[in-house]
Amino acid sequence: MIFQPLLNWSQRTSVVTQIVIGLALGIALAIIWPEAALRVEFLGTLFISALKAVAPILVFVLVISAISNQRPGQTTHLRPILWLYGVGTLTAAMVGVFASMMFPSTLVLKDAATGMAAPGGIAEVLMQLLKNAVDNPVNALMHANYIGILVWAVAIGIALRRGTEGTRQTMADLSNGITLIIQAVIRIAPIGIFGLVASTVASTGAKALIGYGHLLAVLLGSMLFVAFVINPLIVWWKIRRNPYPLVLMCLRESGVTAFFTRSSAANIPVNLAIAKRLNLDEDTYSVAIPLGATINMAGAAITISVLSLAAAHTLGIVVDIPTAILLCVVASVCACGASGVAGGSLLLIPLACSLFGVSNDVAMQVVAIGFIIGVLQDSAETALNSSTDVIFTAAVCMAEERRNG
Repeated sequence: MIFQPLLNWSQRTSVVTQIVIGLALGIALAIIWPEAALRVEFLGTLFISALKAVAPILVFVLVISAISNQRPGQTTHLRPILWLYGVGTLTAAMVGVFASMMFPSTLVLKDAATGMAAPGGIAEVLMQLLKNAVDNPVNALMHANYIGILVWAVAIGIALRRGTEGTRQTMADLSNGITLIIQAVIRIAPIGIFGLVASTVASTGAKALIGYGHLLAVLLGSMLFVAFVINPLIVWWKIRRNPYPLVLMCLRESGVTAFFTRSSAANIPVNLAIAKRLNLDEDTYSVAIPLGATINMAGAAITISVLSLAAAHTLGIVVDIPTAILLCVVASVCACGASGVAGGSLLLIPLACSLFGVSNDVAMQVVAIGFIIGVLQDSAETALNSSTDVIFTAAVCMAEERRNG
């Protein structure tokens, strides 16, 4: 009988409110009873696993359905969204470089990181992206290769536009069914967040981060500046009205979840649910948001630029303005390829370090430091990356609606 009132309460209360409650309870449990907090880690693991399991098939089916059911003459707004993705990532890299110049960080480099395979150049990153694009569709679904999933979904969707009405309706019904499954998974987010927060706070605390406080401050400060200043300016330029209601809502509902799951791919269903609730154009957001999870990497651009300049400052290398500008471009390109490289943005740091003649051994030590501070750095990076996907998609859709009256 006790479960019925709890079920009624969960149906009346928003998921965001429940996540905040789960967050508070997780922190309290970690402080009061650390051993128990470590034991509830499986709740967070199950939640992330559920999101990662359903996200690839969701993206695959949604994109096929959106393209195959697109009416003749109907337009989507992908091009302006892609422009915003590019502008946002490049601007974020510039913010990271400027912050590093204003508040230079120095590191204590000791043992070199080993056992990691970093890309050898930008060409290698781009080649990996091309290989992912022509991946076997079954393999792409199995390994959550979203570039391959998008390419195959777009191709199948275009082919099915010539199919019968019944075939297209079947894809639409399948898309609706997968969406219902996603909604059920998202409803258990508070429990998953509770397990993640409790185990993280109990196992790490702040001890591992104290020695890198300055570096973390530069990283997190840059990400906060992009989230609360740069992104709102870009949104205002697009929609010509107060951007903060949209930005703050997306940060609260998408950013918070992404912060704790630490996976842009796992947060795709959350962003799609937000876009649907905002009543955005489904043909646009069903493609733009999965694509953004792959190439829209403002947080990664900041991480690459800040840590690369930290290595340069540690070695006493003077970075001039032209080199700093080139670093912004390189960091942006590397960030867009981060999802196609094992290890994400951290393993792309040696590429940027090569601009300053920093050896690969030293660069990999910086990568190792990145993994140490990754408890906060990676979480904040993912929150910025993922929330920006839905912010820019919503901004473009709202601008088009205003233009069309």
